[in-house]
Amino acid sequence: MRAAILHAHGAAPEPGDFADPDDAAGCVVVEVAAAGLHHLDLHKASGTFYTGPPALPSVVGTDGVGRLEDGRRVYFDTCVAPYGSMAERALVAADALLDVADGVEDHVAAALGNTGLAAWLALSWRAELRPGETVLVLGATGAVGSVAVQVAKLLGAGRVVAADLAQERLHQLLERGADAVVEIDTAAELDAALREAAGGHVDVTIDMLWGAPAVAAMQAAGRGARHIEVGNMAGAELTLPAPLIRSVSLDVRGFSVAHPPVELRREAYLRLTDHAARGDVRVDVERVPLAGVAAAWERQGRAAGGPKTVIVP
Repeated sequence: MRAAILHAHGAAPEPGDFADPDDAAGCVVVEVAAAGLHHLDLHKASGTFYTGPPALPSVVGTDGVGRLEDGRRVYFDTCVAPYGSMAERALVAADALLDVADGVEDHVAAALGNTGLAAWLALSWRAELRPGETVLVLGATGAVGSVAVQVAKLLGAGRVVAADLAQERLHQLLERGADAVVEIDTAAELDAALREAAGGHVDVTIDMLWGAPAVAAMQAAGRGARHIEVGNMAGAELTLPAPLIRSVSLDVRGFSVAHPPVELRREAYLRLTDHAARGDVRVDVERVPLAGVAAAWERQGRAAGGPKTVIVP
């Protein structure tokens, strides 16, 4: 089969021929229709991820959408090594499959896999979002952030603020559920700008940035607010004054999409893809054939933003 193959840790994968997977105990072969490309894939391929360096050679890719032999369409985010999702076929544990709602295209469903689930579950499960609350999305133009803006409204948020670097994509989020936007690189006092955009204090922050923007968001938080740390694109560390979190009983919570129970993830993904089929959730997608995987991999490493990249075998 054709696949995106990793030959050296830290290098970009190259398209080539790889052995077909065979059914193993408790596993199924998925005919892959589309596979998401994430920073996580680059991290794993570098050999520095906590799971350890992957075998060489191996197929890259964490998650994807495809069909089983009986025609059932599924999403998966756990592959059996050395097989990954960026190939014509993948080997997947049978108990790790999630059903895809009817009516949503394969590439959209793949784009909403790891990133869409992260947005939905960070809000519904980790933040325990309550109807009418004000949500701030830090890093709103990224793949997770842009979905989080839309999902927040679907889950009942009263007001949604999208914050990121000044760019056209940020202001386009006003058409996708955001009530206000904040340009974090142009605001003279970011915490004041966030409070003004929120019309008061923030109840829930979904944070893909960390660093200085996260501190400003905490300064704009109300009593009992929840700050959900999802990513750290603005820096891995920050200085956090104790009175800042104590004064409002601020709850700072880490989140990983891998931690919610599989039953919860199944329900969330089915609801998410159903909303996408109805047009309630939109995601910008760039489809790339296997022949273009090396160039797409390099672009992902530059964290340039833009549409979500999906590899189509």
